[in-house]
Amino acid sequence: MLLIVLELIGIAVFAASGAVAAVRARLDVFGVIVLALTTALGGGIIRDVLLGVHPPTSLRNWPYLLVAGGTGLIVFWFHPQVAKLRRSVLLLDAVGLGLFVTSGTTTALALGATPYAACLIGMTTGIGGGAVRDLLLREIPLVLRREIYAVAALAGAVVVAVGEWIKVPKDLVALIGASTIITISLIALWRKWNAPVARGLEG
Repeated sequence: MLLIVLELIGIAVFAASGAVAAVRARLDVFGVIVLALTTALGGGIIRDVLLGVHPPTSLRNWPYLLVAGGTGLIVFWFHPQVAKLRRSVLLLDAVGLGLFVTSGTTTALALGATPYAACLIGMTTGIGGGAVRDLLLREIPLVLRREIYAVAALAGAVVVAVGEWIKVPKDLVALIGASTIITISLIALWRKWNAPVARGLEG
């Protein structure tokens, strides 16, 4: 039940992020919903494919589609109000990353993945949907060019894997892992931390 709640909250948050990007790209209502679904469900679908779960969980359970699609519609109709909440959206995006990575890592471990594989799958769960969203918008994925989302995601996944290994209660592990990701992400945004790029580039 905890995993389901975490995933639904993460889906709503990521769907809003995808819908906002679609509105800014001046897509129509169908495009906004597609971007919301892709951003919200893409990471989970990639996770399930890697773990051999067929069909993917989000395509078998209607609440996942309903939450993602409904959030996309809400953002489409109320985007001026949503645009004013930019800081809140960034905060929710960090929360969504924390929830998705935590649930993705926990799911992978529960299905028998090794800790190493579970950490990579958990990270992919968190950043996969956003990467697909950016590719659909013909942009270089945000995770490859700004902030340290992938580092934060991997750090949180490692926390979850280590917590499971030393037999910390699952709820506490999920809370600590998500908190780790959210904290690193928000500090990176606040301090404008980015991974280094090659020097001496022209243009």
